[in-house]
Amino acid sequence: MKLEYMMTSDVQYAKEKNLPVVIPIGTIEWHGPHCALGCDTFVCKGLAEKLEENKEIVVCPPVWYGVASYAVGGPENGTVNIDVDVYEQYIYNILKSMVDGGFRNIYMLIHHQFEQENYMPMTLACAKAAKKLTMEYMENTMGKGWWGSNSFSTYYENLGSSADPLNMIKVLSCMSKEVQNATGYDHAGKYESSILKALYPDAVKLERLPESGAWFVQSAYEASTELGMKMVELSLKDLNEKIK
Repeated sequence: MKLEYMMTSDVQYAKEKNLPVVIPIGTIEWHGPHCALGCDTFVCKGLAEKLEENKEIVVCPPVWYGVASYAVGGPENGTVNIDVDVYEQYIYNILKSMVDGGFRNIYMLIHHQFEQENYMPMTLACAKAAKKLTMEYMENTMGKGWWGSNSFSTYYENLGSSADPLNMIKVLSCMSKEVQNATGYDHAGKYESSILKALYPDAVKLERLPESGAWFVQSAYEASTELGMKMVELSLKDLNEKIK
């Protein structure tokens, strides 16, 4: 189900079944002359929608603007960068509406700057917003001292499971470090160009590569749909196991 198309009865159904709610977290960022500015968002969105084809989940509209940074290129190249503190508050409010509304199984799916699943500013902002909201929710619903109360005595038994309320909002990489190691991972090079080409062929124009001599795009000459499909396959298998 896609959140933007859901009716009230669909929302109630999703909550009753505790369906996974997947939020593609993206950016608008320069990816050389050959990849669309929405590359990171397209990868998240494309994988989430493919996952929905065989799994009952709620796919939310992407968060298109993010903490892109100007590390690769400035705004003159089309990059839109949101201040990390402003962004954290924005994500917090999206999550708060969902939790206040009764969703308890939320996943933020990220591709931008997630090499080896190491946290960078945008991912940290998402994780911080999630944990801040979760801690507030627990205190508001169970009162101060909730963790130390006997009603929470099964904490370690439930740690990390669906019964763990501290696990109701999760941050996931589109490509886990295991998938990255099995295929490859880069910015606008061979690997990112390939996965984008597999998901959204019109978002990649390899013939435009000669327009830039930037070091990080040179390997994109080796990009292929076949490689991209392998990356998609492994990513979906990994996400299918983690999104429950």
